[in-house]
Amino acid sequence: MSTVEIVAEGLAFPEAPVWMRDGSVIVVEVAAGRITRILPDGRKTTVATPGGGPNGLAIGPDGALYLCNNGGFEWIRQDGLLIPGHLAADYTTGRIERIDLSTGKVERLYAECDGHALSGPNDIVFDASGGFWFTDLGKIRENATDHGGLYYAKPDGSDIRCAVYGPGMNGIGLSPDGRTVYTALTMERTVLAFDITGPGEVAPSMFAALPGRVVTAFAGHTLLDSLALDADGNVCVATLVASPGITSVDPATGAQSLRAFPDLLTTNICFGGGDMQDAWVTLSSTGRLAKTRWDRPGLKLAHYA
Repeated sequence: MSTVEIVAEGLAFPEAPVWMRDGSVIVVEVAAGRITRILPDGRKTTVATPGGGPNGLAIGPDGALYLCNNGGFEWIRQDGLLIPGHLAADYTTGRIERIDLSTGKVERLYAECDGHALSGPNDIVFDASGGFWFTDLGKIRENATDHGGLYYAKPDGSDIRCAVYGPGMNGIGLSPDGRTVYTALTMERTVLAFDITGPGEVAPSMFAALPGRVVTAFAGHTLLDSLALDADGNVCVATLVASPGITSVDPATGAQSLRAFPDLLTTNICFGGGDMQDAWVTLSSTGRLAKTRWDRPGLKLAHYA
């Protein structure tokens, strides 16, 4: 078992690590409304301050960062841990934003789809053609929950469409051949697969209320967060609370293998390094970024500069 190195501390609920070719890692600090670059020696610099609740990040075909902004949470301190709650008091909407890495300029691309406001955009992945899939986790209000779903959009702001409407969609990733999109349902504790039939289109399900194919499911209080794919197509999904860590899932059999990490809210993983076997994992409730060696290479993402 590889050792776990803590490369940064004091982060305000870090998520969405993005490995850069210069060896740095960019993360969001959800509770601070900030995008932060962490250098190999652990130093931190601010990339941008979009406010709200910066969540998922990806590098687009133009070299810019594309951000899922959930609009913001209330925050709870419990036993020294930072935990997200209901939507923030100043919440207005979720949105998709573009961030210029050289200037930090934030440009809003989308805040609605077909006349309906985005609730809580969460995670994002680009395909080989330059479009991106993203999930909307929804928002928890005091006495109600807004549902989101699975979306597809173009990075120039010209087109957005909802592929699947449904609750609890969190992490997202594409299979190595680009023909399948995976998503993790947080509270339903299920990883789903959708066959892609066109840009922003997936094969229909037998019942709209039961979308996709079930890849695997988890028992008890194991909740799900973000995910990434390894080069062999295994789904590496962040598992929370009862099984804190990253669980590798075989998409053919659903078999699960847990790699434990020391945070109840271990939320995200990304791969990088020369052999793509370096893994960075966000330990969110304790505000840390960890680095370790993975047992196989991660999948190289599209449009990586």
